[in-house]
Amino acid sequence: MTEAQQPVAFGLIVIGDEVLNGDRVDGHFSAFRRMIQARGHELAWHWLLPDDPETLAAQLSFSMARPHPVFCCGGIGATPDDHTRACAAEAAGVGLRRHPGAQALLEEKFGPEVYPNRILMADLPDEAALIPNPINQIPGFAIRGHWFLPGFPKMAWPMAEWVLDQHYGSCSAVAEDTLVVRGVPESRLIPLMERLGRAYPDLKLFSLPHMGENPHILLGFRGRGALAPAMADLRAALAEAGITDVETRLGH
Repeated sequence: MTEAQQPVAFGLIVIGDEVLNGDRVDGHFSAFRRMIQARGHELAWHWLLPDDPETLAAQLSFSMARPHPVFCCGGIGATPDDHTRACAAEAAGVGLRRHPGAQALLEEKFGPEVYPNRILMADLPDEAALIPNPINQIPGFAIRGHWFLPGFPKMAWPMAEWVLDQHYGSCSAVAEDTLVVRGVPESRLIPLMERLGRAYPDLKLFSLPHMGENPHILLGFRGRGALAPAMADLRAALAEAGITDVETRLGH
């Protein structure tokens, strides 16, 4: 396993008209967030895109020009609505070619029945590397920092685990400490949040209002550094501002 020296921020793209406008519910977001955060990394953004070649090529071109590595789920099959392979090649500025390694895997799995249709899954962007599929041996592929996986969670998730462990490893996890603040509007917290945010630039100071029968604000710090000094200053700042209905949030 690779040991990451610094945390990595990942993008996630989920492709499929059946998710956007059909009956399928996207389970990738929560699964990838869990896998990524378990290794001390973070999810920077998440897109849900249609099976539309123009949209896919444009969005992949944009994301390939940015620094984040990206997981991309869906559209790498051989049916007419699977456009991801061709769009990835267009975005990367390369052609499609029959990948010898993918061809061998498909021929071994399907035999003569791989032709003429299933073999299309071996037509990958030039320069692409293969991602092993432990479920049915039909590989995904990687190019320009993008990891292209099947849309099926049963296959995509173990393949993503392999990518994370082999190429990104783990680093220190993000910790969080939270206070429950009652009886004040969020606007009253802004000055002390601005001051403490400047005092602890390596941590993330957050404020999450909750409405309803039990209105309150979750106020705290999140990050990889020591939280105790920042939380002590936060409590002191609240007390100085006369905000006393404050308790530590437990069990999070």
